[in-house]
Amino acid sequence: MGGMKPKILVIGCGSIGERHLRCFQRTGRAEVFACEMNPGLLQKVTQQYQVTGFPDVGAALNAERFDGIVICVPANLHIRIALQCYRQGAALLIEKPLSTGLAEVEELRQEIAQRKQFVRVAFVYHFQPGIKAMREVLRQGTLGRPLQAGAVVGQHFPTFRPAYRQIYYTRHETGGGAIQDMMPHLVNAMEWLVGPSTRVYCEAGHQALEGVTVEDTVSAAGRNGDVLTTYTLNQFQAPNEATFSVHCERGSLKAELHEQRWGMFQHGAAAWEYHPAVVKERDDLFVVQANAFLDGMAGAETDLATLDEAEQTLKFSLGALESWRTGKPVEIGVRR
Repeated sequence: MGGMKPKILVIGCGSIGERHLRCFQRTGRAEVFACEMNPGLLQKVTQQYQVTGFPDVGAALNAERFDGIVICVPANLHIRIALQCYRQGAALLIEKPLSTGLAEVEELRQEIAQRKQFVRVAFVYHFQPGIKAMREVLRQGTLGRPLQAGAVVGQHFPTFRPAYRQIYYTRHETGGGAIQDMMPHLVNAMEWLVGPSTRVYCEAGHQALEGVTVEDTVSAAGRNGDVLTTYTLNQFQAPNEATFSVHCERGSLKAELHEQRWGMFQHGAAAWEYHPAVVKERDDLFVVQANAFLDGMAGAETDLATLDEAEQTLKFSLGALESWRTGKPVEIGVRR
């Protein structure tokens, strides 16, 4: 790129797309462009962030050669647009979840095998310092094998996403509901810590959120190989809290994101030993993620989620929906 800043196009400038746009700008390492079909929204972001905007993907791809493209449209459109952009030669950062079905994932995989451009999926918990610290300890093996793990997470969704009734969230077909929207963050983080999900039994329901019928509350139990896993999640409680725990042969780990700390409790110890895991503002994680994508485009190793990891998380989501529908546990295949 010869001293020139890489050109990054953000497709879809709703809440998460605008965040990516802002955070790629904050890296100071990229020239950022916007693509958004809603004319009012496009005008707002191009003026606010002083970027060039395009009304649709075709117009953007015809006008510029982009080095990297961030895909932030509803999940059912992710892969269709990813393929269109990938064939233009751009590296891709696809928002989570990867898709709403597995059929198109194979087509993208084949394209990647041919073209070898950099493709990653934006599971931002890979940059959560508490989760990263837990992963380091687990990889060192001092606590022995993980045996049981869980995530207990909840927030008041209307506070964080006031427009939830007007967006993709309202329908399963567009990636809505807690199982496809919020839960993949937890599942993917857990898979990053203890390995891929292999089985799920899920109960879910619409308990509280006004103006929608999709599930806002989930209880799921599963296996990640030999590790027993549980997830408890709702989108209506007052506190915004997230706790991840992993219990191993010789001790336990936990990350309390709301307390900005992670801890270890080894067998024989008298108390938790806590360490700070500070995230001053939510944008900070996305700036680190944006830097990682720019590094990866340049050939560096990064912690960004791979297509295989994102596909495994997608299999969990689809399995959880099926389990909830049928009342039966669902086995989840792992790509070897």
